[in-house]
Parts: sequence; structure tokens; C-alpha cells
Amino acid sequence: MSPVSVAVPRKGRPLEAVLERFAQGAPAAAATAIDEAVSTLRYEKAVTKGDTTPEAPVYERLARYSDTTTPHDPEFTLVRDSRAGFPRRIVFDSLTIPFADREVQLVGREEPFRALRKHEFALGFDSADLVLEEVVTLRDEPLCSLAEVNERIDPVDTDVRLVDGLGDTVHHTLLATPETCDDGPLDRSYLRDYEGPLCISPRYERLVEAIVGTGALDGVEFVYPTNGQEEEAAIAEAGAGVYLTVTGSTAREHGLLVGDQLFPSETVLLENAAESDESTAAVADRLFALAEPA
Repeated sequence: MSPVSVAVPRKGRPLEAVLERFAQGAPAAAATAIDEAVSTLRYEKAVTKGDTTPEAPVYERLARYSDTTTPHDPEFTLVRDSRAGFPRRIVFDSLTIPFADREVQLVGREEPFRALRKHEFALGFDSADLVLEEVVTLRDEPLCSLAEVNERIDPVDTDVRLVDGLGDTVHHTLLATPETCDDGPLDRSYLRDYEGPLCISPRYERLVEAIVGTGALDGVEFVYPTNGQEEEAAIAEAGAGVYLTVTGSTAREHGLLVGDQLFPSETVLLENAAESDESTAAVADRLFALAEPA
């Protein structure tokens, strides 16, 4: 039986969330391989950011990490990072593990969601943000939860649907200065009455339009942090904005009020129904059974 191929991100928090979920249901040896992959990726991230000095050149590290003679060991590859000078960065390539009474091959992709849209995979993991940015229908009413996403996807546009989230949640949160909030509730009703600049991250226009509703954006102008400017500082300068928060502590340090959590930015399992079969369904069922209380 051929392995079930699953598209996953090549790096970052979403990939770690995926690997950790698979480790919960994998045999001990496979869970150890997953732990080693996570440790390697964290180390390489620190190298890329300049937080640590590598002990060997990049090609030597890559050769050491990727043992293609061992079938259930992780493999890595090189990409050009987007940071200044476009340095080479070691990222995840693939890992085959026993899971749900079959073998699953996790395959690194720069854009897993788009790979599913092109029918390259039946299953994949990516950020829910990308689904909102690319395929949900914009309406006057806000999109508030993952459970509402599929109803907003036009079946003519794509066969991909959101199955469930992994729970690695940070939230798109409404932030504002006390001067612009005027002691009222800092929620979607605030935006319906607000007129002026709303600072958001570049590329997030459609996402923000979806989660606050187009009806709340009359008189609102999107503005963006300038190059190198911290997002919370830019929002404090604009007066209001939407940004990802965990505790809101950085926002408060900039004098901002932390309002409603508008939408979860979460790693989600996606399925292309046109490519799915019994094997992919079994893998998906097992993944989310692991999240249920015993």
C-alpha cells in the first residue's frame, strides 16, 4: 500500500504543530524522529536569525541531518530565505512514519493550501489565514470562527475544505489607543462607528474584511507599518489596528487597549474532497481523535 501523502509547511510554528500532533499517535521510534526534526528546525531557525553560530557550513549540516538510507528518518532541503542577502536556510523536506495502520509521508511545501487547490494532495496543513486571504466570500457580516469557513467557500472556486484546527491558536485582535476608543467597547461595534486609519499587516486586507465584515469598514482606510516598524508601534501611531496577539502584553507596552479576539490564526487540516479516499479519511479521523479527552 502506498503511503498517504500529506502536504505540510516547510518551517515555523504551523509545521511544529503538525509534527507534534503526528507524534502523539506514532510509534516510539517515529516520535523520536519527529522530536529530532523539531530540534533541528529550531536550531536552524536560530542560525538563520543570527542567534547562534553554526558549527559547520550549511551543506555539511544538511548532509548530516538527511540520512536517505534510513526510511523513517526526516529529510531536509535548502531554500533561499527572504532576509537581507537571501541566505540559504535548511528547512523540512519529508518524513515517512507509521500512523493509523498505514504509512504517512509528510511532504514539505512552501504553500500547502495551494498544492491542495492544484489537486497535488488530498490532505494538507496550512494556516487558516491563507484560506481567508484567498477563497472565502466577503460579506457585510463578519466571519467569526473556523466552523463558519466552509460555508463561505464557493464550490466552483475550489474542492478544498477545512476539516479542523490543531489548537495552536493566536488571535487576530482589535487594538486601539484610549483616545480613539473613547471608553466604549473595543469590539466589532467599535469599528462600525470608527472612521480613520486602521493599521494591518500587508497582505491581510481580505482577511480583515472577512473577519470584521465589509459593512463595518465604511470610512476606514487601511494603513501599514513602515519598513522595520514594530506592528504595535504602528497601530499606536494610527490609532487603531488588527494584529496577532497571544497575551497582549506588547500592545499594552505601547499604550494600546486590547479588544476582542476577532478570529483564530490556527494551523488547520485541509482536505481536497475530489482526491480523498478511505486511507486519507482514516488518517484525518485518527489525527483528531488524538485531540479528544480520554
